Amino acid sequence: MTPPPVPTATAPTTDVTPGPAPAAAPAPGVGPARGGLLVLAGMLLVALNLRAAVTSLGALLDEIRVGLGLSGAMAGVVTTLPTVAFAGLGALTPWLVRRWAAPRVLVLAMIALTVGQVLRAVTGSAAVFVLTSALALAGIAVANILLPMLVKQHFPHRTGLVTGAYTMALTVGTTVAAASAVPVAHAFGSWRAGLGVWAGLAALAVIPWVPLALRARAARRAAPPAAAVATPTRVRPGRTRLGWAMAVYFGAQSLSGYAIMGWLAQLFRDAGYRPEAAGLLLAGVTALGVPVALMMPALAGRLATLRPLVLSLTVFSTAAYLGLALAPRGLAPLWVLLLALGQGAFPLILTTIGLRARTAEGTVALSAFAQSTGYVIAALGPLLVGILYEATGGWTAPIGFLLVALAVQTTAGMVIARPRYIEDER
Repeated sequence: MTPPPVPTATAPTTDVTPGPAPAAAPAPGVGPARGGLLVLAGMLLVALNLRAAVTSLGALLDEIRVGLGLSGAMAGVVTTLPTVAFAGLGALTPWLVRRWAAPRVLVLAMIALTVGQVLRAVTGSAAVFVLTSALALAGIAVANILLPMLVKQHFPHRTGLVTGAYTMALTVGTTVAAASAVPVAHAFGSWRAGLGVWAGLAALAVIPWVPLALRARAARRAAPPAAAVATPTRVRPGRTRLGWAMAVYFGAQSLSGYAIMGWLAQLFRDAGYRPEAAGLLLAGVTALGVPVALMMPALAGRLATLRPLVLSLTVFSTAAYLGLALAPRGLAPLWVLLLALGQGAFPLILTTIGLRARTAEGTVALSAFAQSTGYVIAALGPLLVGILYEATGGWTAPIGFLLVALAVQTTAGMVIARPRYIEDER
């Protein structure tokens, strides 16, 4: 099964480069003058939480399986739950934002993440563990979609810089949770501590959004009746060529990212590295991705076309995959560096979501469609790599599959590289 092809546009588009998008109006009562720094702090705290609940679970999966008596099938459900939740629940976010202000939605999302992480850390039931994990992931799914919209609303002229900052925070949270979950569990003598400690970080992320939610609520109540009933034009990315190209690019790069995170350590172990060294090499991909996550959005925001970035990332990833196939042991640090550079496609696509919409409404619609559809595609990555590895007993076929996914990603990248806006495609 392969990612869907990029459909032909349902309406003609022109090759005329559009003018700059108008600055999106800030959310009522929480514009840059009154709450810009608070919004930025809140976004960074949310970003720190966007993968901690997932990577801490992965690091402690063996201990959790033993502690809860999870069957192999149930463990499979737990490991695939993140992509399923991100795909399904993230699609509901535009509906939520049309009914409640974004700060209020984020308060509820972070509360769901906090409660879900606490409950799954204390339960003794496998079924309750899965349900409470789903609750926590629901909060992450909604926040995933909202952050690009908030950048558009509050920082329209600093899209690259702010996207880089929160993407870097996301990467830091991912790395720290993966690296420290096991030591924390050992220090407290239980996997429950290593899993539940991240609920405190999620609770901290609620704090900045409470006053922002109260301000937004007061501003809506004070708004004139005409403004209160005004309905923005509905944006439907699923009916546009740009929307599908964004979804395919997001899905293909996420597919590769999840496959790398799930199988790279095993590849290095098969090449003769000790488990500790293989784990460090895997951690190196994430660690080296921190400066890439910071710089990529700022660079993308300055370029008239994204084609040089799209092609450069393809070259880095291609060289890394070929190196892993031909000489995984001799030049492993170089392949890790090239993989980290190639994974810059993730911060690039997050930035592009904001760059390809004129309005906050367009941004949240495009974000929801690209990420929800993309995570469905991404779920195939670790699964198909595992099937190919088991069937062939080596890494040639899995790496060949990742090269095909990279070709699909690059094709979609050429479509999204040219400046245009989702609101203009009907």
